[in-house]
Order: sequence, then structure tokens, then C-alpha cells
Amino acid sequence: MAIKKSELYSMLWKSCDELRGGMDASQYKDYVLVVLFVKYVSDKFKNNPDSIIEIPEGCSFDDFVNLKGNPHIGEQINKKMAALAEANDLVNVINVADFCDEQKLGKGKDLVDTVSNLIGVFQSSGLDFGKNRAADDDLMGDAYEYLMKHFASDSGKSKGQFYTPAEVSRIMAKVIGLEKAKSVDTTIYDPACGSGSLLLRALAETPHGETGTIYGQEKDAATAGLAKMNMILHGVVDADIRQGDTINAPLHKERDKDTLKSFDFVVANPPFSTKSWLKSAKEEDIYGRWNSTIGVPPEKNGDYAFLLHIIRSMNRTGQGACILPHGVLFRGNGESVIRKYILSRGYIKGIIGLPPNLFFGTGIPACIIVLDKLEAADRKGVFMIDAKAGFVKDGPKNRLREQDIRRITEVWAAQKTVPNYARFVEMDEIVRHDYNLNIPRYIESIDTEILQDIDAHLKGGLPIHDVDQLEKYWSACPALREALFMPHPTRKSYLALRCAKQDIRATVKENVSFIAQENQYKEHFIQWCSLVSSTLYNLTIGIKPKQLIQQLGDTILAGFNNDAFLVEVYDVYEQLLNYWNETMQDDCYLIAVDGWKAELYTPQPVAKKRKDGTIKAVKEKKAATPEDIVCDLLPVSVVINNYFSELKTLIQTAEEGIAEKEAQLNELQEEEADNYLDPTNFANDTINDGNVKKRIRELKRKASTNEEVNVLEQYLKLREDIADGKRIQKVLKYELLNKLVIKYAQLTEDEIKELVIEKKWFATLGMHLESEMQRISQTLTASISDLAERYEQTLPAIDEELAVLEQKVKNHLAAMGFNY
Repeated sequence: MAIKKSELYSMLWKSCDELRGGMDASQYKDYVLVVLFVKYVSDKFKNNPDSIIEIPEGCSFDDFVNLKGNPHIGEQINKKMAALAEANDLVNVINVADFCDEQKLGKGKDLVDTVSNLIGVFQSSGLDFGKNRAADDDLMGDAYEYLMKHFASDSGKSKGQFYTPAEVSRIMAKVIGLEKAKSVDTTIYDPACGSGSLLLRALAETPHGETGTIYGQEKDAATAGLAKMNMILHGVVDADIRQGDTINAPLHKERDKDTLKSFDFVVANPPFSTKSWLKSAKEEDIYGRWNSTIGVPPEKNGDYAFLLHIIRSMNRTGQGACILPHGVLFRGNGESVIRKYILSRGYIKGIIGLPPNLFFGTGIPACIIVLDKLEAADRKGVFMIDAKAGFVKDGPKNRLREQDIRRITEVWAAQKTVPNYARFVEMDEIVRHDYNLNIPRYIESIDTEILQDIDAHLKGGLPIHDVDQLEKYWSACPALREALFMPHPTRKSYLALRCAKQDIRATVKENVSFIAQENQYKEHFIQWCSLVSSTLYNLTIGIKPKQLIQQLGDTILAGFNNDAFLVEVYDVYEQLLNYWNETMQDDCYLIAVDGWKAELYTPQPVAKKRKDGTIKAVKEKKAATPEDIVCDLLPVSVVINNYFSELKTLIQTAEEGIAEKEAQLNELQEEEADNYLDPTNFANDTINDGNVKKRIRELKRKASTNEEVNVLEQYLKLREDIADGKRIQKVLKYELLNKLVIKYAQLTEDEIKELVIEKKWFATLGMHLESEMQRISQTLTASISDLAERYEQTLPAIDEELAVLEQKVKNHLAAMGFNY
């Protein structure tokens, strides 16, 4: 059975638990990633001896497994890593982690157990990268990226700079025109490449994801090693990644060694505001990056040093994108001189302002500076996007949503003006602002400030201005405004609610215009389903899931791109992408490997570790009820609803009957806890069926009152009814289990397709999109309710109420004999 993407991620992150505690993430990542690398290349070599990585005798992952429990496991692994590195020119790349380091891994048996358990995580039979023939490199590469992101998050502020968030990388790769790179000789360069994620994202944007050659340089040796492994795991074997200080000792140079090598595309996320960057480099740079004419970046801040290096590294038609802190847009002194030079040469094509707290190394807001030499001579201005408000909170950091990424890239591609979001700024305007590029100078933010109408607070009524601010609702639903508001009876310039405040929601939901919106929205979803059905029904082994979601996303944006809709098109897109990431992506990777297979299995309990570090044995679980079986592609619930709904109803009825009887029993026990069902009335102070029956016999022999006997018999009857209900429920569930097993074995491929596509994917997406209309309704209701409450009490009414309350207090004091 193919491993799901989400399961792979979970399994890999579990490996980190074996190391967490003895070291921080910036250290334990080296151990986890190198074992993952050996597992991957071993599986590939096992299935294809001609694979790009040579596995020397005795150095495969199976040989690592054979070392589990060996008292010399650390020393042996170090030797195998060294041999593997030597055979593949990976010295100081895969053998940087010391598996004998007692400070990090523990001493003696602790070290042996830790390393053995780490290897054991990757030993799972489902984790076979050699068998995952369809898109396995993509799958593995994404898993590596997943780990890099989590390592960066766990590494803390000072050690997470080796990773650029994938969302930002995608934007950068898209805005520099990499999709137009048609030549295999296209070159892509990153002077501060970190773990290589930005370079790989850039390569993925080229036609077929492979048009071009990668070049990179990284100052930190360990991080440069990560980048080299990352390239191999993504199948990029010709990447030229070098280790060194790019600013002071650039390593990618032309043959004459005195000229920097130039590239077609350059992307970078350099460290922000590097201190004391000017070391062996001179103010009159030998490579012409900075000098007295261009300007020299201040020694205490290296942002412009990297930007000038990038510009110098672009060829005559080169394009690039660089992430830098917002300060580079407006800081003065020496930086303003450089900024004026760069702008006057026309190198800056655009600026994209990003939300704060996106990056793992810093919380300050940053921007993407888009560079272009191809059209520099004719440049008339700079295109600016203010995307600072588009994000979602994700733990301690912020994260760009799919809709934010899509909106940025589409607006950039169209170079269109969007109020409060994007515009082309003429160079004359920039010159008038003394070459200051601070985005708020040119793009006005949306005014979300609530204006308090003093006159309305004094005399009542709802200001027309406040109602007009909700114009997008009135434009989409023309009859809705009149249904909610009417002219104020005494104040000409103000409005009043036509309905009671508690009826606002119902008024919105029942309005003909709103209902028409809902129906039109649903109809567009039905049309979209019809449009993509043939594509989904034709999915087969070997499909490319990433290409599929790109196609689905494009069609849903086109289908819902209607200004008359209350729901914004990018919110619809976000719902699709969220469901893709949660469920559809896993399904499509399963189809890519195994096709439309619906196989039932019983999930087995996970072995748990005892306090002493040993593993607690678990018994194999056998299916006894429908809840015990699982099918990843075709959920059991879908098959039950489609084929066995009557039996499901019977089980639910039995469950409801049991719950009702249990509630009655609990109520009886609470009512009689201090009376007839007091434990002290029974043998051994214990209430059970035997003791209750014995008590009944005693009472009957004594000819006691019938009331206690009735209570006890009622108790027994409820207990019997519950037991009978559970027996019936068990029989019904066992019957359903057998029917499910038989049905799954009989399902044809066509039936599986229909159930997955129609009953799972479309049905779930339909519910997700319906939630958007519900959210719109709730937002509008809340806005109108807030408006009504804001001016609900006038100041004179409040004064009158205060006067009444004051008089009541005086009256009470007088009654108590106090004169006030």
C-alpha cells in the first residue's frame, strides 16, 4: 500500500522525538535528515543500480538497520557515512553529524537506544521510496521541505534563517517570469541559498520544472550541506552549490576570476541587516558592485550589499527577486544614494510589501524587490503591491494563505491597479518623494476606522454613511438594504432598522436577493463540478498531483470570478486549496501510485515507550465493528451512506435507545442515591445486579412497602434494557461489518470513482463552499447589529435613566434615615 503524504510527514516528524531533548532543532536536524537521505538513496539504488548515488558495499540503509542494538553503532555509522560521502563527492555534506557525540545523544546504552530508535522510525515497511514510482521524488522533496520548515520553527529566532517559507518562495519564483525560460542553458542563482528551497522553487516554475541549471552559495557549512542533500532528494544532480561568504569571497566567477559570473535569474533571501559585512571586500569593490559612484552600503547594515551583488550578478537581460526588510525602501544617508542610483538605472520593476512576522529569523515586516534589466532602459516607474494585510496566524508566526499568494501573483501578472492594494507609480512621483519607496506613501490603506456620529449619539438614528460602507452587500443584493432599513421617522438624514434587532439574521437569510445569491453561488459550483468531472474520472496511475491542483485552482477561479458575488473568488479558491491539503492531495498521491484501489485495513495501535526507554508491546487489533476498519481513498462512512443507510439507521436507533435508558438510569441513581439506592443498603456496600436482586427478595419476604421494590425493579429493568440494546447494537454492527467487507471486495473501479468523486470530494467541497455563504450572512448580521447597538441609546435617554436611578438611591437613603 502506498504511503500517504500526511503519513510520511507524521512519520518523519516522529523521528525527531527520538532526539528532541538532548539538543535543539538546529542540531538534531542534521541527524534526522542524513538518515532520511541514506534511506532514500538506498531504496532508489536497490530498485535501480544505475541511480545517481552509488552505495558502497556495507553502506546501505539495510546495513544501518543491522546495527540496531550494537554497542558500537555510533562508530560504525560514522564509518559508513564517511564511505558513502567519499564515493559520491559528498564529504562534509552527509557526514557532518557525529553519531558518537555523547553530549547530544547520551552515553552508553542511551546513545545506542537513541540511534537505534532513530533508524527504526525509517525502517517502516510502508516507507519504501524505491516502490513509490509515481512522483516519488516530488513526494520526498516535499517531505524534506516539511522537515526544514519545522526545524526552522523550532530552531528559534537566531537559527531559523536557513529556510525561506515556501509561500514566499512561490511568489518570488512566479513574479520574475521563470515560466518563460525555455532554454536548457537558463541559469538560476541564489547568493545566500540556505537549504536551497528558494532555488528549487524557482526551478519548479520553469517549463516542466527542469529548464535550467542551479547555482548557489551559502556561508554556513552545515546549511550548505543541507542544500546539496536537498538538491539530490529533488533529483537535481547538476546543481553547483558552494560554501563561502558571498559578499567578501564570491565563488561563482568567470574564468578570468576577476569578474562575477552573471545569470539569467537571481533569487535571494539574504540575512537581514548584517553587521560588519565589509571585511576583506573594499569600498571600491573589485567586482564593481559598489564604489564612490554607485554608493557604498553602511558597514553596520549589509542589506544593500546583497542587493547590489544581486544586480551585478544579473546578465544584460537578467531578472531577479530579493527579500529585504522594509527599511531599504526609505532609509537615508548612504542607502538613499544607492537607492537613487538603482532607480535611475531602471533596475527596480516592482515592490511587494509582505505581512510582518513571516520569517523564522525575524519578526519585522519585509518586502520583495523585483529586479529586471531587460526593460530597465525604458522603465517609466515602479509597480507596487501592498499585501501586508493578507495572512493568517499559524502558531507564533504569520503565514500567507493560498488566496494571498494567488492574489499577489495574479495582480502582478496583470499589472493592474487595485484600490488600496496595487498601483503603478510613475517615476516622476517617486522623484518628488526624493526616491523614497515607502509603500504607504503611494498606496492608501483601507480605512477601517469607525466614525462616531456625535449627532446620532445625541438624537438617535443610524448614519447613512455607516450603512453606505456596506455597499458591497447592497450591490450584490439590491433588495436587502430596503428590507433592513427605512428612513428615520423624525430625522431626514438618518435611517432606522425596519426589523427588530433580534430578527436581523432571519431578515438577511429570507431576503429574496440573498436567496438569489445563494442559488447562483450553488449553480456555479454545480457548473464547476461538471467542468472538472471528466478530468477527475480520468485520473490514473502516474498522475502529477501538483499539476492537477493547478488546473482545478485555475478553473475554480475562472468559474467564480464574478463581481456580483458576495463571496470573493479568492475565498472560494482558499476553500479548494484547504481541502486539497487536508484530503484530496493524499487521495491523488494514492491514485498516482496504486490507481483507484479501495482496500480496507485495521489500523494497529502504536507502540509506546516506557519511562525507562523500553518499548511496550502491543497486541494486534482485529476488526470487530465498522469503526475498526479504514479505507484511505474511499471512507467507510461514504459506502455505508450509499449502500447500507437502513442498517445505519437501525444502529443509530439502537444507540439512541441505549443513551435514553442510560440517562434514565443515571437520573434514578441520582434521585435515590441517599434513599433506596444508597450503597449501604446492599451487601459489601456495593450496588450490582446480584445485590439488588438479593435485596428485592429480602424485601418481599418481609412484606415491605412496594415503593422500594418498585425502585429496585425499575433499576434492574433499565439495566436489562441497556444490556439488550447493546446486544442488538453489537449484532447490527457485526452484520454491517460483514456487509462492508463483502461490498468493498465487490466494488468496481467505476463505482469507486463515482463514490470518491461525487460523494466524497464534491460533497465535502460543497459543504465547505456553503460555509462561505454562512460566513457572509454572519458577518453582515454582526455589522448591522453592531451599528444598531452603537446608536441604540441616545445621550438624553442615558441621562434620564441615570436620573431615575439616582432618585431611587435617594429614596432608599431617605427610608434609612439619611438625608442626601
